[in-house]
Amino acid sequence: MKHNYFISDHVRLRAMEPEDLELIYEMENDPQEWDISNFTVPYSRYVMKQYLQDSQCDMFADKQLRLIIVRLEDGRPIGTIDVTDFVPMHSRGEVGIVLRKEFRGKGYAKEALTLLCDYVFDFLRLRQLIAHIATDNEASLRLFASCGFVQCGVLKDWLCVEGHFEDVALLQRIRTDQ
Repeated sequence: MKHNYFISDHVRLRAMEPEDLELIYEMENDPQEWDISNFTVPYSRYVMKQYLQDSQCDMFADKQLRLIIVRLEDGRPIGTIDVTDFVPMHSRGEVGIVLRKEFRGKGYAKEALTLLCDYVFDFLRLRQLIAHIATDNEASLRLFASCGFVQCGVLKDWLCVEGHFEDVALLQRIRTDQ
């Protein structure tokens, strides 16, 4: 039997659907998440709808992959997990994950990140993934470490949060079976 890269005990990953517009709109427009991203203004529903329509859900075509994290218990979409800045020539990308606040700390993020890593390393054969995580975000640092990511550097004054600069840990996971 072939391995299912998109389902675990409590979550499954799936491609974006038109009905995910509100979830993506909500997450992209949460100002509390902007300090860890490069967003500085809200996105309109129109722009988000165009994004959903234009995405081919093919990492090689889009140079990114966004998957919806769905809780198996009730089929509810609870977050997103992405590979961005995909560079096929160098076989690498950057991973990011966001869960709705009420679903954090319950193990869903670890299952989703494990699924994504299995997929990109075992099936797509990527060489490495990186993540940028604020050094004071202990929960995310623990999450990524538990999934085999290793801190390989610190980017000083990388994020400007409420007028002051904060450091970011650079984490990396390299496929080990080569």
